Amino acid sequence: MSACCRNGRHLLLAVFLAAACLLTTGAPALEFDAIGVQNLAAQRYGAAGKRSVTKWLHLLQLKGLSTDRQLRRVNTFWNEMVMGTEDLALWSREDYWATPLETLGRRAGDCEDYVIGKYFSLIHMGVPEEKLRFIYVRLDQGGSKSIAHMILGYYATPESEPLILDSLTDSIRPASQRRDLKPVFSFNLQGIYIDGPARANVERIGRWRDLKLRMQQQGLAPSSD
Repeated sequence: MSACCRNGRHLLLAVFLAAACLLTTGAPALEFDAIGVQNLAAQRYGAAGKRSVTKWLHLLQLKGLSTDRQLRRVNTFWNEMVMGTEDLALWSREDYWATPLETLGRRAGDCEDYVIGKYFSLIHMGVPEEKLRFIYVRLDQGGSKSIAHMILGYYATPESEPLILDSLTDSIRPASQRRDLKPVFSFNLQGIYIDGPARANVERIGRWRDLKLRMQQQGLAPSSD
């Protein structure tokens, strides 16, 4: 299970920058050379890293399942395979968006790394991209305390209440049943959706494009611009 992202200001800016870039790009379908990806995992992370990636590749073959079962399998897989940690401890930098290969190779990541892994898994398994959103929230910790967190939302229709895929629980519930989460904004290819006061000075675009570039270099190829 994941620890939450603790630097709210940096996460907010990072997500907003990525969202701005996402809106300029095509739908991020995922294609890859399975053998090449496994070999790279072994080269970088050893036998354990290769095993983790191989398990993920097996998961991606479950395209024939119902959407509900795909959501459950993907959410549980990433929650069980990855240990929650902070970017600074793992990557010696803040706000690093890891590729699925990097996250599984180290079997560690923070909240946005879980969301990235789940997002690209579901896209590859055939879930339409427009039904998925990265959602930035504040997680209530009791009293007046809250921390920054990211989750993945699944919308059966544009007007539907989203189902929440969260690194903190294997249970997938409608947003109305997650009273501990306060949405700030969400985004996908179609737009940025503001659910509360969220401001950020967008000075440059970087994290989404950098993530896609590293995925392509690793043999995981989201569609180009």
